[in-house]
Amino acid sequence: MEIGVEAIPEDDGSYTIGNLSYISKNAVYGDYKCADRGLLLPLWSEYTWPEELRAFLYFLGLLYCFLGVAIIADIFMGAIEKITSKTRKVYLTSEKEDEPEIIEVRIWSDAVANLTLMALGSSAPEILLSIIEIVGNDFEAGDLGPGTIVGSAAFNLFVISAVCVMFIPKGEIRRIKDIKVFAVTAVFSVVAYLWLLLIVVAISPGVVEIWEAVVTLAMFPSLVLIAWLAEKNFFGVPNKTDTSKQIELGNFQPADKFLRERQYFRDGRLDRDGLVAFIKEVKNYPGLTDEDAAVLAASKLVESQSHSRMWYRVGAVRSMTGGRKTQPQLSCKLKERSKDRLKTLVMLEDGTNQVYSAMNEHPEAPTVGEVPQVQPHKNAVIDFHSASCAVMENIGKFQVAICRTGRMDSMISVRVETIDGTATVDQDYIGINKIVTFEPNEREKFIEVEIINDNQWEPDEEFFLKLSMLMDPEKREGVQLGRISIMEITILNDDEPGMVMFQKRGFLVKESIGNAVIPVIRKNGADGEITVKWRSIDKSALHGRDFQGGEGLLVFKHTETLQNIEIPIIDDMTPEKDEHFEVELFDPEGGAKLGQINRTAVTITNDDDFNSFLSNMMKMTNANVHAMQVHHETYLSQVKDALNVNGGDIENASGMDYVLHFLTFGWKIIFALVPPPSFLGGWLCFFVSLAVIGLLTAIIGDLAAIFGCLVGLKDPVTAITFVALGTSLPDTFASKAAAMQEKHADNAVGNVTGSNSVNVFLGLGLPWFLAAVVHAYRGKPFQVGSTGLGFSVGLFTGLCVLTIGILMLRRVLTVCGKAELGGPPVSRYISGAIMISIWMIYVLLSSLQAYGYFG
Repeated sequence: MEIGVEAIPEDDGSYTIGNLSYISKNAVYGDYKCADRGLLLPLWSEYTWPEELRAFLYFLGLLYCFLGVAIIADIFMGAIEKITSKTRKVYLTSEKEDEPEIIEVRIWSDAVANLTLMALGSSAPEILLSIIEIVGNDFEAGDLGPGTIVGSAAFNLFVISAVCVMFIPKGEIRRIKDIKVFAVTAVFSVVAYLWLLLIVVAISPGVVEIWEAVVTLAMFPSLVLIAWLAEKNFFGVPNKTDTSKQIELGNFQPADKFLRERQYFRDGRLDRDGLVAFIKEVKNYPGLTDEDAAVLAASKLVESQSHSRMWYRVGAVRSMTGGRKTQPQLSCKLKERSKDRLKTLVMLEDGTNQVYSAMNEHPEAPTVGEVPQVQPHKNAVIDFHSASCAVMENIGKFQVAICRTGRMDSMISVRVETIDGTATVDQDYIGINKIVTFEPNEREKFIEVEIINDNQWEPDEEFFLKLSMLMDPEKREGVQLGRISIMEITILNDDEPGMVMFQKRGFLVKESIGNAVIPVIRKNGADGEITVKWRSIDKSALHGRDFQGGEGLLVFKHTETLQNIEIPIIDDMTPEKDEHFEVELFDPEGGAKLGQINRTAVTITNDDDFNSFLSNMMKMTNANVHAMQVHHETYLSQVKDALNVNGGDIENASGMDYVLHFLTFGWKIIFALVPPPSFLGGWLCFFVSLAVIGLLTAIIGDLAAIFGCLVGLKDPVTAITFVALGTSLPDTFASKAAAMQEKHADNAVGNVTGSNSVNVFLGLGLPWFLAAVVHAYRGKPFQVGSTGLGFSVGLFTGLCVLTIGILMLRRVLTVCGKAELGGPPVSRYISGAIMISIWMIYVLLSSLQAYGYFG
């Protein structure tokens, strides 16, 4: 309407401005409920439909559009991953003068990437909804955008934190590693809402001025800069990360944890040595094909990489929509074989089963049965530090550690006693039969074992330490023996020079190994210094042509029991059959004698064929890894993923994957037309995806407003419930996955505070700045609803401080495991219940205020 021109109403509901006639909204819509609430909707006249049917359809449309936003956000995240993964090459000196070592360093700082592009990626719907609402309302403030900003922040901080605290695997904890960056984002998340509160209720109540909006916007680069400085340790405060191990040494480890700790692929990079080691493991099962081994290698490689929150969010969205998984999917055959192999690896590594077998089979030792099942979430679990140890006969006294894991909140006692093996009590060692008591929160006790030293030679002998429960039923409550409740102690005789021999009768080495290392051991005594000579004997492999042999002398110092012979192997790079030579020990001196294995064979296997096989394996492994990327390189791969359930991996697709794929098929086909992230370094996909998110967000705003109107909900209530929940659900699943799979809590809850800050700085600062400028041009103040928004922001700010305080308190309390996430069951569930209750209190009080119960 032109300024100074009067609008003259007519009887038929129209009105005249100047010489032009206009029809009012009331004349068009009449008494139809909620007919004028949408910016783009409705697309057709459904005003005469029953209100119940309209509400149901708008609710379904809201859910369907949430899925659409999640899918396009997946593509948007792929563009961000492409942008932030850019690296630059750094050249370092190396052992080879003409070949410098080259490493690639990421250009984007983690803190900057998380607070700019990644925060924008996860918060884009909320930010765009706020912008679109103001622009669509002729730059007048609305309730849906600000309500969604605050409501989403509340859900993220309260509910997501609660989920992450409670769903950590039993007996594990997660601590925030970069506590300085978290402190910066946490402070800014509080300051952001305090500043918002000052704007709407204190400085200029109900009015947002240009300078206030400018300050709000300026806080965003300030946050990024300070977080970057904290990440670079500019403030000089060292990170106090928890360096204690989550699982004590000697404890039995689950198979998946054990394999993760065997670092075949260091730092998430595929290298020759790592692949060779991994292939040797998986090839223990001859039924596995090369393709199977490549899939397993790709799975291990992906697991070994560190992942960003974006990676987990993309994985969560694809799980919700039946799309291609970010984690390699093992077939049923591979899962079973992998599980069997992992069990074998754990048994070999731990040594517990061997000790139990030795005890069960020894004629003079008691039968101890099967390895016990551990329940650390219910009981205190008592173990020896190790399943076996070996000591010299002249050691005298030494200490053995007994470890406690599981529950820590009570005083417990167990009995420790010795059991004869080939070593006998009072002749070879001093017997033990005592009770060991652990105080609450005490993790380790030591018992002293004494070995009797005599001057008579005897073979190496062993005896056993055994943990057992007390007879008193009250003292057995809440206590359980772990998997290492029996420890084997071997007494190494040191009264004779001993005898020397090879460890094995044969060794197999590759032609390209460099040096063949052949161990020579000293047994049945380790007194004094002895020497033994060795020489190589040509067989099909010849000295000077296939290896550099000859003769040499090994010297064993007093108490030394192992020496190595190193023989250079010549790699002639010519195809040839396997060849071998022998090494012989002779002429021992110093009183030592030769053992049974005084000659060993060394077979040199040709690895030229192996190199070809390895090259093919690396290609197949890389192909599997590339298939797991979160972004696509071509339109063809995008369309293929859109058309096929689970990205084409039909074998591993579940029934739910088919249902979700069917429901989201339309969105997938439409969004497959978005340019792939490989174009223009990901920036084209970034801006196109952002535009599509904006369009979908505008539709979601209309759907939410009309749905809320039809069911009688006010916009602030609709915003903090349905809209906030719909936009935050992918982040919930992403944070849960990050909490369970990552070693630290940074990607689970560390980014929540930063995202909440960005929501205010961009989601309210930018649209309010535009509206304030437009209103200043019109000569009017830009007004916002101070009462409702002020109450919601103030309530959230107070509860935000409380929740952050709970997380920090958990970090220092022993009863919570001294970690933000996980810990003992009771404390974790109490913490989670408190946080969820805080969210419910926020929703309840904000809703009551919106309906006028508070002022």
